[in-house]
Amino acid sequence: MRRADRLFLIIHALRGRRTALPARSLADTLGVSLRTVYRDVADLQLSGVPIEGEAGVGYVLRKGSDIPPLMFTADELESLVVGTRFVRAFAGEKLAAGAQAALLKIEAVLPPELRERAARTRIYAPVWRDAGRVAFAAMIDRLNGAISDSQVLCLDYADEAGRTSTREVEPLCLAFWGGKWTLGSWCRLREGFRNFRPDRIADCRPTGERFAPQRGRDLDAYLEAMRGYYEGMG
Repeated sequence: MRRADRLFLIIHALRGRRTALPARSLADTLGVSLRTVYRDVADLQLSGVPIEGEAGVGYVLRKGSDIPPLMFTADELESLVVGTRFVRAFAGEKLAAGAQAALLKIEAVLPPELRERAARTRIYAPVWRDAGRVAFAAMIDRLNGAISDSQVLCLDYADEAGRTSTREVEPLCLAFWGGKWTLGSWCRLREGFRNFRPDRIADCRPTGERFAPQRGRDLDAYLEAMRGYYEGMG
């Protein structure tokens, strides 16, 4: 568990308690040592979180000084829930798991009426994972990872007519077009920006090379080029 997650869960565990929570109980819940709990609580106290207590006694949030919960309107919360459902349905497994974990953390600190509103949301994106969709989700994860790490990729690609080619690309972004994804890239073969559909990528291999942003072929330049292209179509 990441340290940031532990700190969040410590505050959540102490919220609203009238009696001190023993450090041992926190350690067992978090799966860490007592020493780690003592250190985390001390760091929270130093950062201004109003935790009272000490090792061997337990901890409480100072009365009247509870950390206020995240404040969302009902519409804002519904947007978060719907967004999470769409990510789970259409993105890669890594992004889907991250979105679900984030939503659980948000719901953990919501007042009951907003939590119930989230559960009543009637906009769905059904998750269906056959073998093909599992493979596609894995491809999205790989492409997203390459974008984050600035990895040059070698793609085996088939265009709309079925013509195949091998391209070295600098992946810049992923875009979802309500049914289809595209990978926005700088194509070294064509020496220009190109969009590749992940469902037409037969294979995707890191070359072992990393690229640095260069003026005229970075994400900002790509977005400007795409904006000009679509405005020209209109």
